Amino acid sequence: MASILKVDKLDPQSGTALELGTSGDTISVPSGATLDISSATLTPPATMPASSGVNLTALNATNLGSGTVPTARLGTGTASSSTVLYGDQTYKAEPGGGKMGQFLSTTKTDTFGIVSDSAWTSITGFSVDITPSATSSKIWIWYHLERSNYSNTQNMSTRLRRDSTVIGVGTAAGDRHVVTTGPYKAENNYNMPNTHGFLDSPSSTSAITYDVQILGNGSAQQINYYGSDSDTAFSGRSVSTISVMEILA
Repeated sequence: MASILKVDKLDPQSGTALELGTSGDTISVPSGATLDISSATLTPPATMPASSGVNLTALNATNLGSGTVPTARLGTGTASSSTVLYGDQTYKAEPGGGKMGQFLSTTKTDTFGIVSDSAWTSITGFSVDITPSATSSKIWIWYHLERSNYSNTQNMSTRLRRDSTVIGVGTAAGDRHVVTTGPYKAENNYNMPNTHGFLDSPSSTSAITYDVQILGNGSAQQINYYGSDSDTAFSGRSVSTISVMEILA
């Protein structure tokens, strides 16, 4: 039978250290009893024993020194490389669509001319290469040509190509891929910009080259040239640009 010692207070016989039990002993506080250490200083062991922390409050997250917080503690849903954690603490699919993946551009500063309208002619140095990051990406192509003609009654047409194949909108027999500009003023060497934009769906992750071809309508045509080519006001060279932008799905 266990002995019972009834006292109101235990003090050390000498000094200020009081020891309960011997190493290896178990000191138990029975169910229903209260161990009040609210006004004392508690020095726990360096390694705390396994215990439920359900009643621990006012924990400071800045004191987390190692380890990784499990994703289940951050929000509901499944965390993965294709989901993000939203403000409602829910893992959802990463928002997509309309984001620019890359932008590339080529600017042509030298002149280029054709003297015949018998065939479509590619403009030297006027192309741009792009490698889409996904087959679901779309490519927005935009080009601006500064052109002038040697005759005051003639037009010039342009068309866009992807890897040497004409692309555009329209039926197989249509020519809606062709953009035509005519004379804005009845005088020779008058500048007439030719601008076009097109949204392409190449469905490829291989390198793609976009370029522009021109066709004169009965007269010679010049790109980036006007008048005396003296780089003075109203007379001189201009620049032409072709740009591509990858739009992610």
